[in-house]
Amino acid sequence: MSAETTDVLLVISSLPDEASAKKLARHLVESGLAACVKVLAPCASTYHWRGAVEETTEVPVLINTTAQRYAELESVIRARHPYELPEIVAVPLARGLPAYLDWVAVETTAA
Repeated sequence: MSAETTDVLLVISSLPDEASAKKLARHLVESGLAACVKVLAPCASTYHWRGAVEETTEVPVLINTTAQRYAELESVIRARHPYELPEIVAVPLARGLPAYLDWVAVETTAA
């Protein structure tokens, strides 16, 4: 299988704590919606929400998937995410190691 670079996406989200981030990561990989999920160190987030400036700590996750699996991946994140309005953004990759991109494509191929 040869993945086109633009078929592979980096999906970014944030969760309120490490436990929920790891739980989501494991589910996404086990279900084949992601080839890899990186759970990053907690970070400070400052944002507007319902007319007020909020500050909190969140745990970012970086999700490697394909464009073909994005809709289902987004649906699963929304269903399992504790936030009313979760951050879910996808960035198409402009370049990458071809063997790695192929691996992402193989690992996320729906059975």
